[in-house]
Amino acid sequence: MWYVVDGMDGCGKSSAASCITAKLESKGRKVLELTHPNRDTKIGRKEAEYLLQDGKYAKIMATLMYIFDVMHSIRLMKKAKKTNEYDDFVFVRYIMAVSYLPKPLAKLAYKFFEIVFPTPDVKIFVDVTGPTAMARINSRGEELETFETEEQLTKTREKMLMFIPKGWHLIDNNGDFENTKTQILEVLDEVKNGDP
Repeated sequence: MWYVVDGMDGCGKSSAASCITAKLESKGRKVLELTHPNRDTKIGRKEAEYLLQDGKYAKIMATLMYIFDVMHSIRLMKKAKKTNEYDDFVFVRYIMAVSYLPKPLAKLAYKFFEIVFPTPDVKIFVDVTGPTAMARINSRGEELETFETEEQLTKTREKMLMFIPKGWHLIDNNGDFENTKTQILEVLDEVKNGDP
């Protein structure tokens, strides 16, 4: 089974993905979890560098590197499926990164992704407000990426929510993580019962 956990920066994607991975592994499943940018690859490291730079060129390059990064992960997943090395795959960030583009481009890019890239079995969108995301990002004490301002995050969230009705499980992560974990486990139960 292929799970995608998506959402904007600071929403808790990685924590949600770890929760999914832990639950699957507790059932004896072998899980490959891949995060984007994937800093284990040259492309992922380049992507991360561009995310720290300002300007249109940096945004375009970060987006291109992101696409190549995801393509690399898809190849890894396909290879692992052939060898039965893993039972499940969890991607942290997949298609929603297109929402960092200007609105008209974001819509086109989303359509492109839907047509060209494979569709995950389970799509989970972790939602938070712009102010909540910004507070979490600031609490990390790391250098801010070019998209990481409260205003930019709020605009990005609006664009992401345009795409949600199309087969996504919406997880509200504005509260404490125990509530979020409960929502995630409910999704996993639905999937187990044949309703991805």
